[in-house]
Amino acid sequence: MEIYKDLTNPASKEFEKLLNSQLSKTNIEEGKIIEGKINKITEKFVFLFIEGLKSEPVLDINELKSIKLSDKIKIGEKIQVLLERIEDKNGEVLVSASKAQKLRGWDKLVEAYEKKEPITGKMISKVKGGFIVEHVDTGSLAFLPGSQVDISPIKDVSKLMNVPQKFAIIKLDKVRGNACVSRREIISSHKKEDKAKIIEKYKVGDIIKGAECKGYSSFGCFFNVNNELDVLVHLQEISYSRVNHPDEVFNIGEKHDLKVISVDKEKLQVGCSVKQLSPDPFEKIDNYELNKTYKFKVIKLMDFGAFCELVELPGLSTLLHSSELSWTKKNASVKKMFKVGDKIDCVITEIDKEKRRVAISHRLTKENPYELLEKKFPIGTIVQGEVVNKNEYSLFVKIENLEIDAFLHSNDLTYLNNGEEELDKYKKGDKIKVAILECKVAEQKVRVGLKQTQKDPFDWFKDKKINQTVTVKIITTDNKGLIVRPEGCEMDFQIKKSQIAINAADARPSRFTGGERIDCAISELDLTKRKVTLSIKLLEEIEKKEALDKYGAEGSGKNLPFSSLSEDLKKKNKK
Repeated sequence: MEIYKDLTNPASKEFEKLLNSQLSKTNIEEGKIIEGKINKITEKFVFLFIEGLKSEPVLDINELKSIKLSDKIKIGEKIQVLLERIEDKNGEVLVSASKAQKLRGWDKLVEAYEKKEPITGKMISKVKGGFIVEHVDTGSLAFLPGSQVDISPIKDVSKLMNVPQKFAIIKLDKVRGNACVSRREIISSHKKEDKAKIIEKYKVGDIIKGAECKGYSSFGCFFNVNNELDVLVHLQEISYSRVNHPDEVFNIGEKHDLKVISVDKEKLQVGCSVKQLSPDPFEKIDNYELNKTYKFKVIKLMDFGAFCELVELPGLSTLLHSSELSWTKKNASVKKMFKVGDKIDCVITEIDKEKRRVAISHRLTKENPYELLEKKFPIGTIVQGEVVNKNEYSLFVKIENLEIDAFLHSNDLTYLNNGEEELDKYKKGDKIKVAILECKVAEQKVRVGLKQTQKDPFDWFKDKKINQTVTVKIITTDNKGLIVRPEGCEMDFQIKKSQIAINAADARPSRFTGGERIDCAISELDLTKRKVTLSIKLLEEIEKKEALDKYGAEGSGKNLPFSSLSEDLKKKNKK
């Protein structure tokens, strides 16, 4: 180390000169691309000599093959690599040929993007949303969105795969190292000059014959003219009537005549109109009256109705909503009733000049079947019907020759049985006679009943009154009481457990086995509400009162079959 003590001596200066000359040949710095020469090749690795490094960097042969540098694997060949580490924890030099290639390719992409120059690439694979494009010169990869492949959608892209072609770089993310390219921009740029020449052929007022409807947007409809130009018909230029969306008037593939209303040579755009081919029909709308029938032509069918045009006034289109097709069909299908070109009768129900709107109805051309039913069949009339549908609690019955489905609730099926059980006896197609119970014309609802056509077994109580004694037969017993049927009546009633006897000990339903004939009294009777309550207890109380009134002496009550009668008589005598 003595040589470095005096840097002014000739030996120190000579050593410094040699050292500087040696280091100046190669700029050694991590993160930089440097060039190395192959000086040794093994079965799996390539050893490089890079001047200025203390050891030889090693490259995997597979890495060189993956970046298409197989022809470079020769002694003496020079390869550019990225110096990642001058010395790692094992004391070795780390380099990468693939990263060096990617960085060099990225620099070229950045340069092309800044200069707005196209690059040459190949579509090598399909991915979600588009394709992967490989830069031919550097092997760098970029993303090509599906919408940027061509001006119009392409069904078969196989002819474009792996074919060198020009691409424009439309987006570059320097932070993430991502590039987005476009083939469409290259194609459209070539066509701009051609498009300018085509547009020069058109002037305002020209009539274009047979333009084909190509596509929709929220603001208008696009038409293809002679396969050389796409023109726009704005939403407001489609019809004199109000249009919410172009698909209400046009179908893809249809051909229509257009009138040129604007030509923009700078933007290379031509605007057209359909409605201006004919005079404004609303100028003659005063010639038509409300609630009067006119002929309309069906021009387009939709799920929610049909667009129609007044035959006498071409250009005036209006919507026939599905709710105005039929009186009786709730979800009538216009596609099943009409087809495009049909001429049908409709009534004009509304004319709004400010909103340029005309409302029409097809069902108003026919008599309202609900009004007809109300006139022909007053409430209480018995008519012939057919079961056309049913659900868990009702039937729907078609009334004679009218297209009306009347509602028949299970409660109106029978007087005797449970309504839901009675409902199971009926099926579609059954012929039944029903009574008209209710007809609401405005709401288009009709209610009918089956039991109303039969004799009401409750009429048995018409000549009965409260406290009257009736004889009944016990049908069944349970913990709640007795099920009984009055003699001569077809209806069953319940005597509650609390109404079986005065004494709680005797109020046991188990005392009866069923089939016995017993007397009871009517404790409640409401003919209007069809409500009757029967009670054995009440009958005992009535008979007990009669006995007290008839036999006032204390002893006389001891022979009566009532255990508490003697005590009641004693209380009476004390009073």
